Amino acid sequence: MTIRENINAILHYESYRSLPLVHFGFWEETLTKWADQGHISRDQAQNWQDGNGADFEISALLGFDTDWCRLFGPDYRAYPAFERRVLEEDDQGNMKVLNCDGVIVMEKRDVVSIPTEVDHYLKGRKEWDEEFKVRFQYSPERYTDKMVPFNESMLTLEGGGLDFMREDEGRELPLGLNGGSMIGIIRDTLGVENMSYMTVDDPDLLKEIIDTSGEMSYQVIKTILETGARFDFLHFWEDICFKNGPLMNPVLFAELVAPHYKRITALAAEHSIDIISVDCDGLIDSLIPHWLENGVNTMFPIEVGTWKASIAPWREQYGQELRGVGGMDKTVFARDRRAVEAEVERLKPLVDLGGYIPCPDHRIAPDAQWDNVRLYCDLMRKAFA
Repeated sequence: MTIRENINAILHYESYRSLPLVHFGFWEETLTKWADQGHISRDQAQNWQDGNGADFEISALLGFDTDWCRLFGPDYRAYPAFERRVLEEDDQGNMKVLNCDGVIVMEKRDVVSIPTEVDHYLKGRKEWDEEFKVRFQYSPERYTDKMVPFNESMLTLEGGGLDFMREDEGRELPLGLNGGSMIGIIRDTLGVENMSYMTVDDPDLLKEIIDTSGEMSYQVIKTILETGARFDFLHFWEDICFKNGPLMNPVLFAELVAPHYKRITALAAEHSIDIISVDCDGLIDSLIPHWLENGVNTMFPIEVGTWKASIAPWREQYGQELRGVGGMDKTVFARDRRAVEAEVERLKPLVDLGGYIPCPDHRIAPDAQWDNVRLYCDLMRKAFA
């Protein structure tokens, strides 16, 4: 069985030959460190992106089979994007910047983590009507074969684009379709505070924003699927929770957001796509029933952070309707052999539940030791061969 066939079998609770080893990419600093240490080349470190040739090469060196976010990625954000402008710069090189989403952020010199949000251009009806509504409309320019990251070194892909994706015969790795975001991009664009006020001060406008973005996403996905392109799964990105729960009232989420999932997942089902995953960080428990009710059946990641999330209690509550990818504690990569061995042992009974593929939650961080990551892959390979 190919890696793709094994993954599809696991997520459909069918028999499989071996457990695929899956990751979700790396911090840039991690790859720079590994290049400095001689484990990978400078070109691999500098050119890495999810699903491209460098990703495949680094995965193979470590012992992983694939990156879960190996996706065809249309653009669901403000389009055309806002022109990036530096608004202020201090004598240390820190800059206040208007970014592509119309958000003002503070970019600190030599810091590559997520910039601090300072302000948001979109605050209400005026900005929506004048600048943003037109940027959240359907356009065929939102998807092109240039957005497919694969190349010959990964798939012996010639030509690429939708022509390749119509052919799933002989495809060895899974390929997902990025389904965009029903609320996460809106949260990015408005900011949590503005979005929260809008739920009370102007709920009609918030509904209009969600509906406009949702319709655009639906039309993008519909057009792509109608070309005959074949995908193994559909993948949403949200990040609409934090460590204590959702950033939006679950009742409002069910009323305003969930119907857009239902419409898109029904469309996916018409094109034989029945694995629908959602990337949402934070404590997601109170949103899981709304996702499941509307066709989203695979949780990614399963954060083992502060609240020690696990697929086990979710499976007990929701049964085999719920699948999962994630839940591997990547902090062991910074520790020692015993920590890695203990993590593999912890994962064994979870894999036995079925419908679950371990994956380091989030990008592999700069404190990860190359040999520990290699050890993890070796031990997992032996445990689940």
